[in-house]
Amino acid sequence: MDNTQVFEKVKALIAEKLEIEESKITMEASFRKDLGADSLDTYELVYAIEEELGISIPDEKANEFETVKDAVEFLASEL
Repeated sequence: MDNTQVFEKVKALIAEKLEIEESKITMEASFRKDLGADSLDTYELVYAIEEELGISIPDEKANEFETVKDAVEFLASEL
């Protein structure tokens, strides 16, 4: 799965969990600043991504995700 495919899946999950329009979600968007995610939102997103993609994301790695791009690049490298 390439970055574009991962981004599309992650974007759909972010839109659903944070209840925002997919059009507002870009690779450069910050989870906290741009998308309004708090720590609970972030935890729920990581869990949903793990379920959707069937992979495990270590907590210390998940805590490093500042932008959507950070998450997408990590996920693409794991798939």
